[in-house]
Amino acid sequence: MIGRTLVTGHAREAGGVAGQTTRSPGGVGPVDVAHAPTDIVQALPRVADDMVSRPGSAVSLLRTVVGVYLREAGGWMPTGAFLALLGALGVPVPQARTALSRVKQRGLLQAEAHDGVAGLALAPGAGAMLACGDRRIHEPRSMAADGEWCLIVFSIPEAMRDARHQLRKQLTWIGCGTVEAGVWICPDFLRGEVEDVVAGLGLSGHVVLFTARGLPAGPVAAGQVGQWWDLEGIAHLHRAFLEGQSGVPEGSAGAAESFAAYVGCIDAWRVIPYLDPGLPAELLPDDWPGPECIALFRRIREAHAGPARDFVLGTLASGGVPAGLDPARLGHSEEVR
Repeated sequence: MIGRTLVTGHAREAGGVAGQTTRSPGGVGPVDVAHAPTDIVQALPRVADDMVSRPGSAVSLLRTVVGVYLREAGGWMPTGAFLALLGALGVPVPQARTALSRVKQRGLLQAEAHDGVAGLALAPGAGAMLACGDRRIHEPRSMAADGEWCLIVFSIPEAMRDARHQLRKQLTWIGCGTVEAGVWICPDFLRGEVEDVVAGLGLSGHVVLFTARGLPAGPVAAGQVGQWWDLEGIAHLHRAFLEGQSGVPEGSAGAAESFAAYVGCIDAWRVIPYLDPGLPAELLPDDWPGPECIALFRRIREAHAGPARDFVLGTLASGGVPAGLDPARLGHSEEVR
């Protein structure tokens, strides 16, 4: 145990299962979201919905549009509006329709007609997931040097190995580190998300959470943190964001341009606040790129979020008809299959 430990739960079973993988499937650290194997992607639960598509792909861009704008639109948009918005991001109509079908299959959207107009609405339960994503994306937190840790201790029988596998996968996707097979760790401000994961998998009787203090700054503690989290992989995500987004203009050149810039920024960014748990600066390398990355994200948001919203509102007001298509086909008779 790390330093002085304050028990905040009641132990049921403790200890790990020897010989089990402690990191993400197939290697050390987070799954490569750009090239994740199909079986891993298909098995990911809704908690990982932000990470299952390659940033910049039609599905990922659609997922970003849904997360940023659909709730403000009342939870429903006509099919034509989705196609128009994706078209403004450079996604051709056939690929956009395919993306809509895939996101429906993942349980984020459902087909719903309003007054004879074909469209898609948020699926039941999706709003809560998006609200959690809002906090992660727009309010990245950092742990203080003297902050509390949450230790996750579990022992899950072999007969429940699928649930054990899902637990490890979901803990990885919300930013937890691996101390050993049955002991994971994260900043205590992530405790609520850990509790949601455990409850969602029906594993409350096999998992106990502890609050711990006493991990002092210094090379020994920093070395431990470097073993528990894939800091190199997380830093690579930050630097890739900096490289890809540094050229975004500091001011808006128009609503359409801001829409493309802002959605592209969110799409590239939204994985990072999940996998980076916000560790104390004192335990991170001196050249840690996280603060610079957060500053760039906030600069782009401040410059482009407003004009981007105006573009979406204008698209909805116009009926969301992509150029060159028959409005009657888009808004009134076609469903996404």
